[in-house]
Amino acid sequence: MQFRSTAARSGISVALLLCLGLVSSCAGPGRPFTKSMTLGGKKVSARTLNRGRYSYITHCQACHGMEGDGKGPAGYALRPPPRNFKQGKFKFAAVAAGQLPNDEDLFRIVKYGLHGTAMIPWDEVPDRDLLDIIQYIKTLSPRWLDSTPGTPIVPSPDPWGDARRAEAVTRGMKVYHGLAQCLLCHPAYAPAEDVNAASLELSKREAPLRPDAFHGALKESDYGVKLMPPDFTRDHIRSGEKLPDLYRTIASGIGGTAMPAWKGALPEDDIWAMAYYVRSLIELKGTPQADARREALIASHAAPVGTKAASTSAEALVPAAASTAGTTAN
Repeated sequence: MQFRSTAARSGISVALLLCLGLVSSCAGPGRPFTKSMTLGGKKVSARTLNRGRYSYITHCQACHGMEGDGKGPAGYALRPPPRNFKQGKFKFAAVAAGQLPNDEDLFRIVKYGLHGTAMIPWDEVPDRDLLDIIQYIKTLSPRWLDSTPGTPIVPSPDPWGDARRAEAVTRGMKVYHGLAQCLLCHPAYAPAEDVNAASLELSKREAPLRPDAFHGALKESDYGVKLMPPDFTRDHIRSGEKLPDLYRTIASGIGGTAMPAWKGALPEDDIWAMAYYVRSLIELKGTPQADARREALIASHAAPVGTKAASTSAEALVPAAASTAGTTAN
């Protein structure tokens, strides 16, 4: 699902014809289905699975591989690597991190793609074909045979709104640094003294500021590669950058990574506040202001407390949205 060109599709079509004509000699992901299967607790007909297999070979196997192991001919050089469907693990879904996604989650990812990756939107493919592919993908991992998708995480009503946007960003800055302590993986975006003040206020303890606090920290994952948590002022956010998308990612976490599900661990108001704060950082992406903020933060952390560099950066780094309101990344 991460590569399409005229040449690639032509080659795939030849391979497909060979597979369909000489099933016994085809090294694909199995012979045609002759009976229905129960996958993720739902009965799926053989006809649907065969249609899905055909569409998968046509659109997906170049990157994800005939066996669904993420080792297709076009996938070896891709970072992040194509998803290995045999694991039965998925990053971006509106369920608690680590649970199986619902069809709506898989459909959203396939149709709209993942920002900043080779997983392009497949919105030109008919929806029925995409839904068939989703069912077929489930046959590639035994996990779908004995597990069901997680309970969907549904966003609560936004408690802040435009009228309280500045308040939400300020609260989100404190929760990000001082309560959720996202800076253990992601960059910090406030001076050390402000981070520590937020941590003392919300967590009653000193902030765990890393030596390289203003860059992300490379983390292990379940996908065979280390992942760099995104810098929101630099990197694309894979599963969407609108407020509802950010709420979903924060609430659900990212499966197979160090990003936990915050639904139930934080009050709903604070999850939304973090979404507002992250959105304010995304709005700075690619601007000279973002680079200047980062350089000032690094200088403030390196300078002795009380020096001009430290005090100047602290004054300059009030969250922009609050003052004007109204390797491989994950």
